[in-house]
Amino acid sequence: MSDAPVIRLEKISKSFGEVRANHDISLDIHEGRILALLGENGAGKSTLMSLLAGQSQPDSGTIYFHGTPVSFSSTEKAIEAGIGMVYQHFKLVEAMTVAENIFLGRSDRVWLSRKGLNRSVAEIANQYSMQVDADTQVADLSMGEKQQVEILKLLFRQSNILIFDEPTAVLTPHEANNLFETMRQMKADGKAIVFISHKLEEVMSIADDIAILKRGKIVGLMEAARVSSTRELAEMMVGREVLLEVDHQPMETRQQVLKVSGLNKDGLKDISFEIRQGEIVGIVGVAGNGQKPLVESVCGLQKVDTGVITLLGRDSRDFFARRSWDKALSYIPEDRQGLATCQGLDMLDNFLLTTRQGFQSGPWLPKHEAREKLDYLIKEFDIRPPNAALLAWQLSGGNLQKMVLSREFYRKPRLIVAEQPTQGLDIAAAEDVWNVLLTAREQAGILLITGDLSEALELSDRIGVMYDGQLVSLFSRTDEEMIEAIPQMMAGLA
Repeated sequence: MSDAPVIRLEKISKSFGEVRANHDISLDIHEGRILALLGENGAGKSTLMSLLAGQSQPDSGTIYFHGTPVSFSSTEKAIEAGIGMVYQHFKLVEAMTVAENIFLGRSDRVWLSRKGLNRSVAEIANQYSMQVDADTQVADLSMGEKQQVEILKLLFRQSNILIFDEPTAVLTPHEANNLFETMRQMKADGKAIVFISHKLEEVMSIADDIAILKRGKIVGLMEAARVSSTRELAEMMVGREVLLEVDHQPMETRQQVLKVSGLNKDGLKDISFEIRQGEIVGIVGVAGNGQKPLVESVCGLQKVDTGVITLLGRDSRDFFARRSWDKALSYIPEDRQGLATCQGLDMLDNFLLTTRQGFQSGPWLPKHEAREKLDYLIKEFDIRPPNAALLAWQLSGGNLQKMVLSREFYRKPRLIVAEQPTQGLDIAAAEDVWNVLLTAREQAGILLITGDLSEALELSDRIGVMYDGQLVSLFSRTDEEMIEAIPQMMAGLA
């Protein structure tokens, strides 16, 4: 295996209007090594890799492929060179099946029967321990399952240079471990891998080399073996010590804000629980075990046929027919692009999607007042770039999430449904969100849906485990015996 890099990025720069995403970046990618790309939200990681994948082109600088200058003018050109990327935001056709998405755009097969498509997908899914049904329509999949489809697409292409943009953000620890085993095998086969992640423990366990970006520039480049701890990495990323720990003090619970009784719908089986002001109830489980229909039922996105949901003392039908914009329910969806925001609107109009009644005066909507409030929230939540006129698609995934969080907390809710609230956030931003959620308990009850077990253990006052549409158990965060059994419950073994 040659010591020469398979890819060399030399003095790469890229801007989007006034936003400078990458500035004068030089970086080598080697065969048989895993390069971890770290940085805060908006540091330019995804932009840099999208240039390599042919998604867009640099404003200046040169990309060398095996020592030869190249121009990846399209994703097809990059794919032809053996470069494949799993994007942070999925690029799937919702109306097609898993197998159809995986084979979409491939020109090496003239005809394959549906049975043949499904069999081919099942074979490689089983090979890499992925639990996804090839015949299922993508629109019916959870976020975690959609991520698996993106990874399967990459594996089917047999790319030699693989870019993973936050691949474990929606995976359970077990699924993430399976992915890492796959990555190690790819590395042993001589493939070059770039791994973008905010999870520093993962970086330390899987990476050979680490590059750190800050505000579009490389500020650190080192072998992973030379890094002593995740704390050292965090300090290099954000310029201060970050522990990702919170002071979780017990709080007296008060009035009931949510009660679910005998809910049976879309695979849910007799779900019953309640949440009171002053507590966080965290729900954990492997993606696809009923979390999605539970959240949609509680938030009024699905009609409740069997069972009763009571929100702030009112039946769900009455609540959603006459609900207030503030001091009621705030929903932070897992899908920040498709459900939480409108990509073609600017930050101000996205802010007004759920807050406009607070600024409206009769038929008039004085946007200058909303802009003043949004400018304040942009500073409070450290949203970058701090420009309310930017369109949603121009923000990084993490900064878009911070915009959604700032909007929903501004509404002073009494019930918060937070679905994967720190997914895709850097370590400093995640710590801030954790503290905001704990503080919000003073005025609200919180239903936390998360695939991150450590997040559930840090934040929750009570923890519930879902498996096969059932709430297997609901217990106190101080119940050590039950906490030990969570992995078994998630797998349906207890």
